[in-house]
Amino acid sequence: MSSNRNVSGWIVTAAATGVNLILGLLYSWSVIKASLVSDWGWTNTQASLPYTVCVAMLAFMTIFGGRLQDKFGPRIIVLIGGLLFGACILASAFTKTPFTMLLTFGLISGIGMGFAYASTTPAAMKWFEARKKGLIAGIVVAGIGISSVYMSFLTNFLLKRYGTENTFLILGAIAIVALTAFSMIIRNPPAGYVPAQKVGKVAVAHATDLTWVEMIKTRPFILLWLTYLLSATAGLMLIGHIVSIVKVQTGSTNGFVMVMIFAAFNTGGRIAGGFLSDKLGRTNALLVVFLIQAVNMFLFSLLTTIPLLAIGIATAGLAYGALFALFPATTADFFGIKNLGVNYGVVFSSWGIAGIIGPLLAGRVADLTGNYHVSYIVAGIMLLFAALLVKWIRAPKTA
Repeated sequence: MSSNRNVSGWIVTAAATGVNLILGLLYSWSVIKASLVSDWGWTNTQASLPYTVCVAMLAFMTIFGGRLQDKFGPRIIVLIGGLLFGACILASAFTKTPFTMLLTFGLISGIGMGFAYASTTPAAMKWFEARKKGLIAGIVVAGIGISSVYMSFLTNFLLKRYGTENTFLILGAIAIVALTAFSMIIRNPPAGYVPAQKVGKVAVAHATDLTWVEMIKTRPFILLWLTYLLSATAGLMLIGHIVSIVKVQTGSTNGFVMVMIFAAFNTGGRIAGGFLSDKLGRTNALLVVFLIQAVNMFLFSLLTTIPLLAIGIATAGLAYGALFALFPATTADFFGIKNLGVNYGVVFSSWGIAGIIGPLLAGRVADLTGNYHVSYIVAGIMLLFAALLVKWIRAPKTA
């Protein structure tokens, strides 16, 4: 079966983007973290741990969520994940210690987020032809980037007006209602569905469909996994500490504005990265992104004014956002579309490791030295190594 006007595909894409608009609450943690440090007396390391655990759980539960949505469809998995995510943000209002916050915002909401996130990009991409994979992936994951823009502003407003506890209650309620609504719209295409091609365009075949067991035995998977780990560390490090970085390097207490700048460029990077990779090729786009971010990290300690820091944060957001379109599209190119949910979940697990390394490295360095300079250097070296690895990334011979 084919479709000449892919209305259903665009509706699913819009709903998948809507899910990510809510899941992007995670990226406002830098604002919440500052409140935990100033109002509850937590250390930078303690306040970073719930975010770090949530990132790790998101990454690893994406594997299971992807497998489940491949088997049962995305609708029920988004619903389950959304209810877990929203309920545990709401429950965070009643926590008073770092350990209990790890269980609510960190562990359980991370599981829910992983389930919901795993069902968005694969479901949308299955409705479209191969040559549009990058663009569709970019649009869907842009939801999280856009979310950070308004979520940071909303979270900052709620914290100042209602306090930390009530902020968690309000955000949790919003997440439950919105994610339940979006889950009712998301679905896979029917069996036998073939996306229509533009008139005059030559069809681009998808790669041979590999299972995750077959995929992990290939060298391209290993290289993709490593480069994702190395490249995501810098962005995740900044996301968890932007407010603190602004205060340390400029003395400003309006770090939430920089969170919004990062989020805006993060969003643009996702769409631009997907579109350009469709035109230039995945590995060429990866190389450019890694080199730009590496240079940016090496210069970051010199950004001691608001305008300069804004440029650095914008560049970091642009490069980091591009990763979220490039890696799922590359995974589909190399290993096929049929098992994309679980396959990308396995690739995405590297992002979870980066989510542990980046925020904890930055938090520990800040507690010991009072600044983030060493963290920037380590992240820059990791990005250069990722750029070197790109040279050996090629599609499997079976594709």
